[in-house]
Amino acid sequence: MKRLQCFLFLSAAVGGHAATLFMGTYQQSVIVFDEAKGQVVDTIPIPDGLPNSLRLSDDKKTLYVTTGDRSGIDVIDVATRKVTNHFELNTPTKRIRFDAAGVADPQGKFIYTVTTEMNKLADHYEIGKPKYTVIDLAAQRITKTVDVPKEDEASIGSGRGRARLEISPDGKYLYHFGDKVLILNTSDFKVVDRLDLAKPDLPDMVDIGFAGQLDSIGQPGMHVSLFTSSDPIVHNRVFGIGRFDLNTHQMTFDPIGPDPPSMMGLQVAPDKLHAFTVVTNGTLGNKRCEFWQFDLKSDRVTNTREFQCRSRFSFGMSGDGKHLYIYGAGFEIESYNAATLQYERTFNLNHDVTGGGLVVVD
Repeated sequence: MKRLQCFLFLSAAVGGHAATLFMGTYQQSVIVFDEAKGQVVDTIPIPDGLPNSLRLSDDKKTLYVTTGDRSGIDVIDVATRKVTNHFELNTPTKRIRFDAAGVADPQGKFIYTVTTEMNKLADHYEIGKPKYTVIDLAAQRITKTVDVPKEDEASIGSGRGRARLEISPDGKYLYHFGDKVLILNTSDFKVVDRLDLAKPDLPDMVDIGFAGQLDSIGQPGMHVSLFTSSDPIVHNRVFGIGRFDLNTHQMTFDPIGPDPPSMMGLQVAPDKLHAFTVVTNGTLGNKRCEFWQFDLKSDRVTNTREFQCRSRFSFGMSGDGKHLYIYGAGFEIESYNAATLQYERTFNLNHDVTGGGLVVVD
């Protein structure tokens, strides 16, 4: 009877429509985790350093990995799990810092990102200004840079990949999400439109800002994110859910409630009806973490539950949307039931996972 109960518990934790997870590690590799088996089934060595960002192509055939210590780019074929292209941008006297989570064009020929160049001189380092950057994957080098306008430098978020870039399905427009949304031509990086979210078309709302992480809701060119805003009188901050159409450049958003101290990126379930985030209150010994569940039809919080915090962690979701994952800064990934928000089990990855993200491939 005990064996049967154990089998049923494990089946509930990893059953359903299982997917494959890709995660960067401090062992200079990307690990492949099979949800059905509940274990790491492959390890992909990364030649150019420690993965600090993973980005899946829209067709889910290619994984683009950037590394922080060597400013490298590694391209992985998802089907074969092999590195098909890799190179470093750093030289002995020059270092390139990625200031935004880059995005590949629809044909997979270029990476669009924001970089800062740091040159080592005889007695000091010369730090350049942030630039919109085109990286040619075939030529394995930067082929074009354009200065970020001074008025938009704040949207970069002080570097370290905090800003987020997206590209339109036709590859003509680049979207820069920061404290406002910039729409640029990919040909010359000229600003086509600057959505000044400090003066939205909603009454009594100012200072709208998108969260750092955007998540697809399963429709090409459509993204949904958490945002924060404040009223112009007493400046009470509230949060809500915003939706941005990359085809029409239209944005809609709905406020939900008072803005918590810290919220992680929004994870949207495959049914497009539910979404989840993690809210953190306090620090160190007073730190308190909660899952929040949203109904995307009404844009309302429908359930919350506290869980045991880690000092540092990242947040993800299983391929079928039935399990929530807490991982990073450690060798384990903890699974929680998305319907009840209750703890299920802990998987041992045998690898120290970086905060570069968790990529799910069905």
